[in-house]
Amino acid sequence: MKLTPFQLTRYLFLLTAAILIAFGIGSLMRIEANPARAGLYVFYAVLMFLDAAFMAFCAFQLHKGTKFIFYFSVFVLAMNIIPTIFDQFGLPDLLFVLLNLATLTALVMARKEFQPS
Repeated sequence: MKLTPFQLTRYLFLLTAAILIAFGIGSLMRIEANPARAGLYVFYAVLMFLDAAFMAFCAFQLHKGTKFIFYFSVFVLAMNIIPTIFDQFGLPDLLFVLLNLATLTALVMARKEFQPS
């Protein structure tokens, strides 16, 4: 079975959301090891859960094919890619950027399915 760009986009959004949830849980688990930075870990975890929620929202709303959902999805992906580049950049950041770029590429390839003309 061959995946269409539309299906690939949805799966990549869901994969990214699952990864963000796992990282958010991992961030919360670090509180016990360093209680002095608990506030920072909670802040990062909340941001990751919020990003995961946006990613899941995009995955489940793309089938509606509205311009708003398409552009909101592009915006969410851009907000995952751009800030990552301007921070300390390591292998996890590179993998995260590549995953978001792959999702963005699939989204753009399937734009006619989301926005019929």
